[in-house]
Amino acid sequence: MSPHSKFDRRADRALRTACALGLAALVAGCGSNLSDARQRVSEIKARPGGRIEPLPEVKPYETFSYVVGERRSPFAPTLAADSRPDSGVRPDSLRPREFLEQFSLDTLRMVGTLNKDGRLYGLVQTKDGLVHRVTPGNHVGQADGRVTAIEDGRIALIEIAPDGMGGYIERPAALALAD
Repeated sequence: MSPHSKFDRRADRALRTACALGLAALVAGCGSNLSDARQRVSEIKARPGGRIEPLPEVKPYETFSYVVGERRSPFAPTLAADSRPDSGVRPDSLRPREFLEQFSLDTLRMVGTLNKDGRLYGLVQTKDGLVHRVTPGNHVGQADGRVTAIEDGRIALIEIAPDGMGGYIERPAALALAD
């Protein structure tokens, strides 16, 4: 028999003894002095019972019978794609893209204005910290935003956005001066 196996058996026996003693201590600790818990339970049981609110009244479901008559079909679109009025607004896909069009409008910040040679420029900062000059007519943002006006506290834009029915609409947007 090797000396290591004798040592391993002794260590194993000591570990088992320690676990058994720890388990016995836990079991003994759980069962002692439950009088406080029993007293608290009896106090709660001695309290008068409360009133339970009644359930709300459930109204019966009213059915609806659909009769076609003069009504449109609920499954047909309200405007056919052919009859939808075309606003004529479309993004110019042939126009060369400007640098600030690669950024989402919500990642750009207006940080001020610059008056140089009688011309007012808007100063726009990108998320990497670089500041760029814009003038009316420049394009900004990913929704074909065109700068329409530069004021002391804001840069006004018109964006061309999808209308959800295959066409496009113009919508106003702005970059406000950051505090």
